Amino acid sequence: MAAERFNQISPSEFFYRNRDLAGFSNPTRSLYTAVREFVENSLDACDQRGILPNVRLVIQAEDPEAKDPRTYILTVHDNGPGVDVEHVPLAFGTVLYGSKFGLKQARGMFGLGATMAILYGQITTNKPVHVSSSTDGKTKDVFEILLDIQKNKPVILKHTTSKARRRGLSVSITLEGDYSKAGSKIRDYVYQTSLITPYATISFEDPKGETFRYDRILKSMPPPPTVINPHPHGVDVETIRRMILESRRDLVSTGNGAADRLIRALGLKSSDAGYDVVARRVAQRWKRLSPSARLPAALATVLKCSPRDLPEMTIHDIDVADDTISYHDGMAGASKTAQLDRGQPYYPYLEEVAAGEPLQSFLTARFQRVGPRTAERFAKFAEFKPERRIGTLDNRELVRLSDSLQAYGEFLAPDPSCLAPLGQEPLRRGMAKFFEPDFLSVVMRNASAYSGFPFVVEMGIAYGGGIQTRGIKAYRFANRIPLLYDEGSDVVLKVINDMDWNRYKVKGEAPLVIATHICSTRIPYKTVGKENVADRPEIERELRLGLQFLARKLSSYMSRRGKAEAAKKRANLYAKYIPLVSQFCTELAGRKAEPKYATMLKAEDGGG
Repeated sequence: MAAERFNQISPSEFFYRNRDLAGFSNPTRSLYTAVREFVENSLDACDQRGILPNVRLVIQAEDPEAKDPRTYILTVHDNGPGVDVEHVPLAFGTVLYGSKFGLKQARGMFGLGATMAILYGQITTNKPVHVSSSTDGKTKDVFEILLDIQKNKPVILKHTTSKARRRGLSVSITLEGDYSKAGSKIRDYVYQTSLITPYATISFEDPKGETFRYDRILKSMPPPPTVINPHPHGVDVETIRRMILESRRDLVSTGNGAADRLIRALGLKSSDAGYDVVARRVAQRWKRLSPSARLPAALATVLKCSPRDLPEMTIHDIDVADDTISYHDGMAGASKTAQLDRGQPYYPYLEEVAAGEPLQSFLTARFQRVGPRTAERFAKFAEFKPERRIGTLDNRELVRLSDSLQAYGEFLAPDPSCLAPLGQEPLRRGMAKFFEPDFLSVVMRNASAYSGFPFVVEMGIAYGGGIQTRGIKAYRFANRIPLLYDEGSDVVLKVINDMDWNRYKVKGEAPLVIATHICSTRIPYKTVGKENVADRPEIERELRLGLQFLARKLSSYMSRRGKAEAAKKRANLYAKYIPLVSQFCTELAGRKAEPKYATMLKAEDGGG
């Protein structure tokens, strides 16, 4: 029997084999998902820099005579900040490379969607992505890039530089799609994106040459969301382990003038001093070195490098148990390991650095809304000493620390200031512009949290007027993304369907629109495709309370409208019969002039 073979695959290879996970399951869904990912990247880029977005989407059939599914060219232009030239190849030629891995509110979550669209285009047409980026509005860098799927690396086919007319980014891919089936969803997506982003101008040119344009309604935009530290209730053992490594890397940074401090401390004349000279002077002067000079001195000795080379070394970890330092050598472009010498004077210092910061300062510096007193009380609750070095915790202690962070009930609620909801007035103006209803009400709930992640729910309800649909129509948004698929399993539809609408005087065929927007640092999507939100109890509660508030407002309006309609019917009835009664009474009384009943009708009508 042949021995079983084990292999490792790259992230791009994994998603190449499992592209359904990211929403690229068929030509219809893939075309829609590619549109969504590129448009959302453009809007996110503009939001982060406070730029009022202008986004242009173009879909062209490569062969207009072919039948669907066929090859399309999808292009998205924006007026955002562009991408720096050194990041373009990796950003558009590497899966899981991007700027969206911090804990902040953003349309994208995984740094995955755009490169997945590029990957899908490549495997269906074998054509590169075209990227044009200008960060200053004067020059632009144009790339043609393929993705090496097995190595998860970009392959640059062409790179040119030319004059630019404006700042921004343009991305164009060739992919297999089915616009005949995806067209309605794409048009709905552009329409709904304009509704939830009223400060953007978005245009869409479809394969038939028809243009759909939505001009911005507002000239102001919400402040950009900020990156925050995690809340203690939102971390697990693996997160804590990574935070410890991150804090240790901060302590052993080789940047910020470390080389210059080393040269001055050792009295060197040149940054080219050899390792032998550096090691000898470190041993001679170690006790007299200042704390700021000890780190570069110890690292240069261990890594056997000159001060000139020190900034090229990035320390990954210090493992005292194995007496090793793992690091990345920027000059060699490789990760390496160096051995620590217990007999050297630097060893106790690096041992202390490897132990990390005290638990109390770790909690206050790495978590949100944890002050020194709270950290001290928590340490007592978790049965740790506040001065215990975080890097000395073993696996069992890390599990106990994680469990205690989840169980401790005196941490402050997550900080919602990092969120950037659309706001009540922009939502009101957007719904008024798009639906022209007879009745409109919006509400923004106070910030809440689930699993340590803050979130805010915004909702609007519109009735009558220009609303053409009959029955309840729900528009679902999460971090300003329209959610158009898989609505049956979304928490929003669950809350809407659970409502007793008869109680609020809303009948089955009522022309009613409900818009819900959830913004959070971490939307609990059920899938990587980001189409439906899980029914977390905290989110479901806020949606229900917001909808009940709006339904009561609508109920009051319906009552007033019912009374007004009843009064109008009564006035019409009087207007029909009073002239006849007046004529009959005049004849019965033998008079020539009829009573002046017009004033009475006017008063009755005015009373309605």
